[in-house]
Formats: sequence, C-alpha cells, structure tokens
Amino acid sequence: MGAEERDGGRERSRANGASALRRGATDRPRVRLDQPSAPRRTFLPEYDPEAFGRLSEKIARFLGTGRFIVWMTFTIILWVIWNTTMPGPLRFDRYPFIFLTLALSLQASYAAPLILLAQNRQDDRDRVTHEQDRKQNERSIADTEYLTREIAALRLGLGEVATRDWLRSELQDLQRDLEQWQPAAAQSDERDR
Repeated sequence: MGAEERDGGRERSRANGASALRRGATDRPRVRLDQPSAPRRTFLPEYDPEAFGRLSEKIARFLGTGRFIVWMTFTIILWVIWNTTMPGPLRFDRYPFIFLTLALSLQASYAAPLILLAQNRQDDRDRVTHEQDRKQNERSIADTEYLTREIAALRLGLGEVATRDWLRSELQDLQRDLEQWQPAAAQSDERDR
C-alpha cells in the first residue's frame, strides 16, 4: 500500500503540472509566461505621463500668451488696490504684500518645470520629425542617384544607336566619296584605253 500511495502522489503532482522537486517545499503556483502578471499594488499615486504631459503643454502655451500677461497684470493691480484702499478688516495682505509675493513665487515655481516639461516633449517630437526627415532625404538621394545612373546608362545606350542625323551625315560623306571616286575612275579608264 505504501507504493500505491507514492504512485498516487506522483500522479497528483504530475496532474498539477509540476514535480515536487521543482516546487520545492512550498506549493507555489506555476508562473505562466504567456499571460501578464497581476499588477502590483503600490501606495504611491499613479498617473498617466501622456495626460500629464498634454496638460503641462496646455498650461505652458497659456503662460506664453499675452492673455496670461494681461490677466496676471490685472490680478496684481486689483490685489494691490484692494489691500491699500479697503478698510482694515477687509484687507488680507498688508503693505509689503508678502502673500502676493508668496503666490507669485508659487506660480513661478510650478510654471518653470511645466514649461521645461513641455519643451522636452517638443524636443522629443522635433527629434522624431528630424529623424523622419533625414530618412526621407536619404531615400530621395538614393532615388536621385538611381535615376542619374539610369539616365547615364540610357545616354550610353543611345550613343551607340544610329540616329537619323548620324545616318544623314554618313550618307552625305559616302556620296561625296563616290562623287570624288567617279571622276577619278573615269579618268583612269580613259588612260587605260
């Protein structure tokens, strides 16, 4: 009966898809390489880098417009006028305007990295476009060189073909030679007689 139990144990381990030696002491499930693994849980917030990049580009585009400068100027003027002309309890930022300075510093500290991120994304797009243009130029140069070689081969081939003008000139030369030969032949015939 002990041998039967061992054989039954082997059958069960083979049915599970792995031998006991491969599994080791623990019963871990087999790792399948043809299926994606389950996502790991992290405690850090997750974000879509493309969505964040697109948002940063929109913000950077807005920060680079005249509309932003007008709105920022209007807001600062309104802030200063409010905090200098309103009665004491309604003022929220007294004369050195420390809160305004803090708000502008915060805006600048976020604007600079967003603008740099947008510039990096634009550089990446420019690099891809430049690479595509370079490959297109290489193909155009290769096509031009191929066509140049083909035209040169055609010219060489046409140089060996008898053209109408060439035939005319050869016939005219032959006619001149015959005209010169006929009087000379007639004079030699008369002398021979």
